[in-house]
Amino acid sequence: MSYGGKGNWQGMDNSFARSLFKSMGYSDDDLLNRPIIGIANSWNTIVPGHFNLNQISEFVKKGIYRGGGTAVEFGVIGACDGIANGHEGMKYILPSREIICNSIEIGARAHKLDALVMIGSCDKIIPGMLMAAARLNIPSIIVNGGPMIGGVVFDGRKSDATSVDEALGMVKAGSLSEESLKLLEDTSCPSCGSCAFLGTANTMGCLSEALGMSLTGSALIPATYAERLRVSFEAGLKIYELVEKDIKPRDILTKEAILNGIKTVMAISGSTNAILHLSAIVYEAELDIDVLKEFKELNKITPQIAKVNPAAKWDMEDFYRAGGIPRVMDNLGDLLGRSVITCTGKTLGENLAEYKYLHPANDDIIKTVDESFEETGGIAVLYGNLAPNSAVTKPGAFDKSLYHFRGKAKVFNSEEEANEAILAGRIEHGDVVVIRYEGPKGGPGMREMYKAMKFLYGMGLNKTTALITDGRFSGTNNGCFVGHISPEAAEGGPIAAIQDGDIIDINIEKGTINVMLSDEEIKNRLENVVKPTKEVPRGYLQVYSKLASSADKGAVIL
Repeated sequence: MSYGGKGNWQGMDNSFARSLFKSMGYSDDDLLNRPIIGIANSWNTIVPGHFNLNQISEFVKKGIYRGGGTAVEFGVIGACDGIANGHEGMKYILPSREIICNSIEIGARAHKLDALVMIGSCDKIIPGMLMAAARLNIPSIIVNGGPMIGGVVFDGRKSDATSVDEALGMVKAGSLSEESLKLLEDTSCPSCGSCAFLGTANTMGCLSEALGMSLTGSALIPATYAERLRVSFEAGLKIYELVEKDIKPRDILTKEAILNGIKTVMAISGSTNAILHLSAIVYEAELDIDVLKEFKELNKITPQIAKVNPAAKWDMEDFYRAGGIPRVMDNLGDLLGRSVITCTGKTLGENLAEYKYLHPANDDIIKTVDESFEETGGIAVLYGNLAPNSAVTKPGAFDKSLYHFRGKAKVFNSEEEANEAILAGRIEHGDVVVIRYEGPKGGPGMREMYKAMKFLYGMGLNKTTALITDGRFSGTNNGCFVGHISPEAAEGGPIAAIQDGDIIDINIEKGTINVMLSDEEIKNRLENVVKPTKEVPRGYLQVYSKLASSADKGAVIL
């Protein structure tokens, strides 16, 4: 009997472990002659973006076996930002990213896996998986579940889940009937998949592809397309090739690849949460990169060449048919480093040269650099006396008339307080809504202020008000917003000093956000701040609130 072969389980000393594998039907050939390739699968029947992942997993398994590996599968949690939004559940969403990363680390290292295919979708799952890949540094590929298709046309575009909250604001403003709201609820989400707009979920799928950690062209294939299954099979084939060639995530996630990812997010005006997640990925990869600094500098030289919802009426299916991330990266040309290695085993340049577009170009959605929508990128980093360590906004998704906004503060110490005030009609044209104590420690969990922005839209205030917060925003938000304000209020940041009526100045072109107070006045106020009392449930949130870093450091557990 020969105990030699491939992978981590050969040799007589591993007989005990192999006997346990054999209790589940694995053979000597599975264990001795093939690498053991883990499938970390976040399938569940709670999250629309995860509903189809078991079917995708079956095609990944077929690819693994066809390629020459043995597939083993384990589960990973995944939570839905949409279902969790607007209540206490959202406090758990960003912290879940660390649990996802940690659980994959445990699954892979406890069982000495040779490689990983990580199957996920949605806002914190793909980031957690990328973090795990960087931390573990064993051959890895990310496979996402794909976006859902758009719903019935509403307010000039195909609807999606966010349309329902916009409609609720319209009902409260008296411009839409409750019957119309109910009809929209029934028709805005016609299939499973990650939400049909360029929120964090699809931004991170696009970013994974741009970084070289997902197969070329795979990010935006809709969840219900047969092509989604074919690319999943191909990922199973490719992971075996990565094992054979010993290509690991840190070979792919180089500084040049990270810069490619930042430029791609800029070019498509992706979610501001990409900054949080890229900072966390860089931390896990142990790279010496100041992500915020790179976003600020690359904004100046990276044009916005794609416009999709929330920046335009086009949804993810339209974006995919227009050529998706391959077309964007093709059109960015020499702005990208094309010699970086990717999970295909080839360089980015080779991948793009070989890629076959299945649908014609649409320059209403994706333009060339010479004909760009904007000369600068869709995400901007701001600094000022309100955000000494940084703040983040998304000018690519709102009207240029809002690039310089000055208004009076209306201050709220929680998301719930602000939402109640908006729906009650207490916000007026020219106001700057301030939502604080919602950062990583203060929330805790750094909730996103998605509903507040959507309610302002529905109330007809999206072009005449602004919203700033030490919390986050959903990638689908538009209107003048600034988030990730650091330091956060709970850590004594200047946002804690703001009072109703203070004048706040937001200037996108100058990259500043300031409150019109002297440094001395801010200091005096901070010395007399009384923090609101927040009861943090016993358990993981207490741990996260104590250990999480600030937003400018990626909100990781240090």
